[in-house]
Amino acid sequence: MGSKARAALWLIQEVGEGNIFTVAKLREAFPEVAQIDRRMRDLRDHGWEISTSREDPELLQQERRFVSRGMDVWIPGQAKAPSHKASITSAQRARVMLADGHLCRTCGIGVAESYEDGVEQSALNIARRQVTLPDGSLTHQLITECKRCGRGSVDRSVDLPAVLSRIESLAPLERSVLSGWVKNDQRTYSSLEVLWGMYRTLPEDSRKAVADVLDGTDD
Repeated sequence: MGSKARAALWLIQEVGEGNIFTVAKLREAFPEVAQIDRRMRDLRDHGWEISTSREDPELLQQERRFVSRGMDVWIPGQAKAPSHKASITSAQRARVMLADGHLCRTCGIGVAESYEDGVEQSALNIARRQVTLPDGSLTHQLITECKRCGRGSVDRSVDLPAVLSRIESLAPLERSVLSGWVKNDQRTYSSLEVLWGMYRTLPEDSRKAVADVLDGTDD
């Protein structure tokens, strides 16, 4: 049995879902496996959720939490890495990051920028996102994503036919505006939207003064 499967069984039998273990304890259990912690991380490719201190603030740096089990990787055929996990070449990585403006396409953060909580700086990776194509088939397309977003458990699969259907339902003016945003890869705000944002920040008495002026304009 491979070391990845052995690590999975150790988590189930010795740690238990929801419980905490340390990297040191894991290595003690498998002294003959040089990279057992890496084999354990590989379980995430099979649906296993194992948190570190970056995802779980209650954990110390050397602690891990076995959140939930995934595929039964000790069963023949289940331990094979998913086809969409094949390695990404340096040329592919550079091309995708350039096309994405070197920004995380989930949260928008740039490389080495600090998150709002100040806990860490961002690091960008290339991820594969599942996309449903117009013909109903599934594929995985490359996208730039920071490590923090990549560790999240939110389903970010894309239903491309649904997006295209909503575009088809737009009025000509709305479609033209959206086309401009897409070409610039940036949303531009009209003067009315800017004023609306300013109005929403005003105290109650000031909002009433604006409303009175607009009422007078209507008259």
